[in-house]
Amino acid sequence: MKKLINAPDEVLADALAGVAAAHPSLSVNHADRYVTRAGGPTPGKVSLVSGGGSGHEPLHGGFVGYGMLDAACPGEVFTSPVPDQILAATKAVATDAGVLHIVKNYTGDVLNFQMAAELAADDGLRVEAVVVNDDVAVENSTWTAGRRGTGATVFVEKIVGAAAEQGVDLAALAALAREVNDRSRSFGVALTPCVVPAAGRPGFELADDEIELGVGIHGEPGRVRGALVSVKEIARIALEAIHADAPLSGDVLVMVNGLGGTPLIELYIVFAAVADWLAAHGVTIARSLVGNYVTSLEMAGCSITVCRLTPALTDLWDAAVDTPALRWGR
Repeated sequence: MKKLINAPDEVLADALAGVAAAHPSLSVNHADRYVTRAGGPTPGKVSLVSGGGSGHEPLHGGFVGYGMLDAACPGEVFTSPVPDQILAATKAVATDAGVLHIVKNYTGDVLNFQMAAELAADDGLRVEAVVVNDDVAVENSTWTAGRRGTGATVFVEKIVGAAAEQGVDLAALAALAREVNDRSRSFGVALTPCVVPAAGRPGFELADDEIELGVGIHGEPGRVRGALVSVKEIARIALEAIHADAPLSGDVLVMVNGLGGTPLIELYIVFAAVADWLAAHGVTIARSLVGNYVTSLEMAGCSITVCRLTPALTDLWDAAVDTPALRWGR
C-alpha cells in the first residue's frame, strides 16, 4: 500500500487538521470530529447537516459554506459517523428555524442519523431528515436496504442549501430535498478497486480487461462485471439504465463525477459521450458539473448523475454558493 498518510489509524484526524489549515472559512471541531462554517449558524435560517464515511472527498466537508451545508460529520474511512458526533454537530448549528439532516441511504448512516435526531428532539431541537437513494444500479446492496445514495447528494445539498439561504422553512426544505432526490438518478462504473488504509489491500479484484458496471462508492458490487468497452458504450449502458428507471426529457442537470483516480481529460471524454446520447434522445443539458465530487479514495472510474430540472430548481442551482468544492455567483 502506497498512500500519503502518516498511519492508517490517523487518517481522519490528520485530514481534519489539513482542512482546518487550508480553509479559514471553516471551523473544525477536532474532539467531536465535525466541520461547520466559521461564522456559526445564521439566525432564523434552517441549518443543513450531512455526513458519512470519509474517503468520498469533497463530500461532505467540502460542501460546508454559504449556499450549501452548515455542518458535516465525517466518519472513519467508509464508516458512518456515530450518533454522538452527529448530535454534537446538530447542536452546534441549530437555530429556532430547525435543522435538516441530509442522509445517504446506507444502513449505518440512516440508523445513526436517526438516533442523533431522536436525541436532538429530546433536547428540544426541531430536526427533520431526508434520505438520498438515487443509484439505479441495484435495488439492494452490501451496505443498504434499498438503493444507495450517491451523486444526487450534491444536487440536494446545493439546491436545498440555496433555498435555505432564502429563508424557506424546514418542512418546505424537506419536501424540496425529496423532490430533487426523486428527480435524480445515478449509475457508476469502476475500472479499478481502491485500498482502504486500515485494510491495506484492494477491496475487490478486477482483471486488467474488466470493469464493474453499477459499482457502489464503497466498491460494492454492481449489476455485472464485464469486459472493458469504449466510453460511448459505457455512457449508453449508464444512461439507458437511468432512462429506463426515470424517463429523461426536457432540461437536465448532468454531473460526470470522478471516483478519485480518473484524470479530468477522461471525464470530459465521458461527458462528450453523455452529451451525444442525450442529444440523440431529445434531452437538453441545461447545467453541468465535471470533476471529482463524490469519490471513492483512488478508485478509477466515474459516475453519471442526471436530474430532471424545473425552472425553480434551475434558479436554485444557479444561486450563489461559496464552499471549498463549489463556488460561483458570489
